Amino acid sequence: MTHVVTEACIKCKFTDCVDVCPVDAFREGPNMLVIDPQECIDCTLCIPECPVDAIVREEDLPESQREYLELNAQLALQWPVITEVKASLPDAEQWAEAAQKRHLLETDPDQKGA
Repeated sequence: MTHVVTEACIKCKFTDCVDVCPVDAFREGPNMLVIDPQECIDCTLCIPECPVDAIVREEDLPESQREYLELNAQLALQWPVITEVKASLPDAEQWAEAAQKRHLLETDPDQKGA
């Protein structure tokens, strides 16, 4: 089993979670983080660190967010490791409560969280 970063992270990208990860499982995209399922050890330390509750255990993943399991695995192969806390995106607070953000996901690592 693994943990999954879900839609709530899109356009926020709070990075408090990466600081507590003992195995450097987080990967950084332009406007979202993902967890590498090959690295995640299911320790749960990251879950309470996320201010938008974007991280869930695979077994607790709601049906509406199931696509993020595969998305995390795919994007983890493309995006670089992130191991230190960085500033969230400039308009993160505005997007923190927003729903249905999937269409806003940027997957090209050369994009800069626009």
